[in-house]
Amino acid sequence: MWNKILSKLNIIRGLLWLAAVTVMFLILPHPDRQSYSYELEQPWRYPLLTADFDMPILRDSASANAMRDSIDRTFIPFVQRNPQIAQQNIERFKTAISQNSPVASVSLLSGLLTNVYSRGIVEASVYEKIHQDPSHRLRISENDADENAVITINGTDMLSPKRAFLYIDSAYMAASGADSHLDENIIKALNVCLTPNIIIDTVADNKYRSQEYLNVNGALGVIKKGQKIVDRGEIVTPQIFTNLNTYTEMLVTRENDTQQQTYFTVGQTLYIAIVFTILYLFLHIYRSSFFGDVRKMIFLISFISIFCIFAVIMVETVAAGLYLVPFATVPVVIMIFFDARTAIFALLTTVLISALVATYQFSFIFLELLAGLCATFSIHQLSKRSQLLRTAFISFAAYTVGYVAITLLGTGLLDDFSWRMIGYFAINSVILSFAYIFILMLEKIFGFTSMVTLVELSDINNPILRQLAEQAPGTFQHSMQVSMLAAEGARAIGANTQLVRTGALYHDIGKMESPIFFTENQHGVNPHEGLDPETSAQKIISHVTEGLRIASRAKLPSVIKDFISQHHGRSLTRYFYNTAVNNNPEVEIDKTKFQYPGPNPQTKETAILMMADCVEAASRSLKDYSATSIGNLVDNIVNSQINEGLFKESNISFRDIETVKETFKKRLATIYHSRVAYPKINKGNHDNTNSSEEEHKSTGLKI
Repeated sequence: MWNKILSKLNIIRGLLWLAAVTVMFLILPHPDRQSYSYELEQPWRYPLLTADFDMPILRDSASANAMRDSIDRTFIPFVQRNPQIAQQNIERFKTAISQNSPVASVSLLSGLLTNVYSRGIVEASVYEKIHQDPSHRLRISENDADENAVITINGTDMLSPKRAFLYIDSAYMAASGADSHLDENIIKALNVCLTPNIIIDTVADNKYRSQEYLNVNGALGVIKKGQKIVDRGEIVTPQIFTNLNTYTEMLVTRENDTQQQTYFTVGQTLYIAIVFTILYLFLHIYRSSFFGDVRKMIFLISFISIFCIFAVIMVETVAAGLYLVPFATVPVVIMIFFDARTAIFALLTTVLISALVATYQFSFIFLELLAGLCATFSIHQLSKRSQLLRTAFISFAAYTVGYVAITLLGTGLLDDFSWRMIGYFAINSVILSFAYIFILMLEKIFGFTSMVTLVELSDINNPILRQLAEQAPGTFQHSMQVSMLAAEGARAIGANTQLVRTGALYHDIGKMESPIFFTENQHGVNPHEGLDPETSAQKIISHVTEGLRIASRAKLPSVIKDFISQHHGRSLTRYFYNTAVNNNPEVEIDKTKFQYPGPNPQTKETAILMMADCVEAASRSLKDYSATSIGNLVDNIVNSQINEGLFKESNISFRDIETVKETFKKRLATIYHSRVAYPKINKGNHDNTNSSEEEHKSTGLKI
C-alpha cells in the first residue's frame, strides 16, 4: 500500500514539475520575440552586440527627412496641358456674357481669355512652386515609341486663376477706358471659366520623385555577419539608433535561421528544468516532510510560477517594469508559513528564472537577491503587521545601496545614476509592505497558518480561551503552564516556539464539555467513583474528540487541531487500564477501549507538547520538589513515552528529546523552588506583628 502511495506522490510531483517547466517555457521570450530597450543619445547598457546576419546600413531618420525635404524643395513638377479645358471654357464664357454684353466687349474679353489660356493657367500651389525656382521650370513627360522623353519648359508666363483674373481685369480696363469695370455677370463667368488647363501629371510626378527618393532609402553600406553594431557604453547616435531598429525588425521577421532558434529553445528549456530540479533536490534531501506534502508543493510551485509570469508581463508592458515586481515578497511569505531555508531557495529559483527577461541580468540577480535576503533576515518571526513596514524599509535601503554599488561598478562614476530607478525601488517596497493582505489570502486558499494568526490565537481574551477559563479554570491554568513549559522546550531545540505555545493553550479545550471528570477541576468530589474503569476511560478520552469538534466549530487552523488530536497520541489511559486489569485478573482486557484515538505526534512541536503535558500534570503530585525528584519524574515519563514508541512518527531526534528533558527539569525547578521560612516576632513586639505580616504580603518576597 505504501508503495502505491509513494508512487502516486511521485507522479503528482513529476506532473507538477513538468507543468511548471512548460508554463515557464511558454511565457518566457523566444528568439522571435527578443527585443532591446534603448533610447536615442543614451548609453548602450547591453554587452557588445554583433550582427547575426548581413544587414543594410540605412540612413538615419533625421538625415533621411532632411534629404526628402531638400528633394521636395528642388523637385521640378511634372505637368501636362489639356487643350480641351481651354476650348470648353472659352466657349462657355462667350455663351455666358453674349446676351448681356456688347459685341465689342465679348470679342475683347474672349481674346483676353484665349491669351491667358495660351500662356497657361496652373493651380496656385504650382504657381508658387514655379516662382520659388529661380529658373521657373516645369517638366512635361511625352510618351514616345522608344522611350519616355522629358521636356523642360519655362513657366514664367503661366498664371494662377487669381492672377489670370487680375490680368484680364487690368487689360480690359486699359483697352476700354479707365472707368470701365467688369460687371457682375462677367465676373461670375470668369470665376467659373478660369480653371487650370496645365495640371500636375501625377503618374510622372510620383515616378520621378520616387526615383530620387531611392537615394534616401537606399543602403549606405552593409554590416556583415559578426560585425559590431554597438558596444557597451557607446552613445546611441541617430545612425546607431537606425541600425538597431533595422536589426530588431529583421530579427523579428527573419525565419530562415531555424537551427539557431531551435538551439535557443532547447537551452532555455534546459535552464528552466535545471533550476526547478535543484529546488526539488533541496526539498527532497533537506525538507522531506515538505516534499511529501502535495498541498505544500502545489502552493510553492504555483507561487513561484505566478511571480515569474507577473515579471514577464511587467517587462512586456512597463519600461523597467521588472523592478516593480516585489520579489522580496516570495521569501517573506514562505518563511512566515514554513522556514527560512525554504524561503531562500524559493527566492533563488524565482530570481534565476525571471532573470531570463532581465535587461541587465547580473545587476538584476544581485539586486533582487540582496533585497530578498535582507527582507528575510529582518523578519525572523512575523508577530505584528508593523514588522512588514520595517521589512519594506530595509528592502528599499538594500535596493538603493545595491544600485549605487552596481552603478559604480559599471562606470566608476555616478553619471548613470537614475532617480527614476530609486522611484521604482520605493514603489516595490511599498507593495511589499502590503504583503499581509496576500498572507491572509493564502491562509484562506491553502489552509496555512501564519505567525500573526498564531499570535492572535494565543491571546487569552480569545472567546474559546475565555470560555475555557470560566468553565474549566483548572484546565485553563494547566494549559497555561504547559504552554510556557513547551515553549521553553521548543526554543531549546529550535522548533517553532509560537506554534507550540498556541497549540498548548488549545490542546485541552475538549475538557470544557465535562470539566468535573478531570482532576484539576475537581474540588473534593470525584465523579469517577462508582463508574467502571472503561466508562471512566471513555470520559477521559472523549476530551480529544470533543476538542476537535469545538475547534472545527470555531474554525481553528488545522495545525492547532493537530495538537488536540496528537497530544496523547495512541497512548493508554494508564490509570483506568491498570485498574481494569487489577479488578479482572482472569479476563483479558481490550486495550483499544482504553486507548486514545491518536495519531501519535507527527512533528517536533506536537511531540514536545506530549512531553510537557504529561510532565506538568505529574509534577503537581510531587511531594518533594528537589532537583533529584524533578529529574527522576521527567526522565521516567519521557522514557516511558519513548518505550511506547509514541515519537517514532515525528522528526524529533534523541538528542532533541534529551535537550527538552533538561529544559523541563530546569524550568520545573524554577517553578517549584523552595521558600524561606519567615521568623516569628516575639510577644513583646506584638505591635509590629500586623505590619510585618502586611509587609510580607505586599512585597511578596520569594527566594
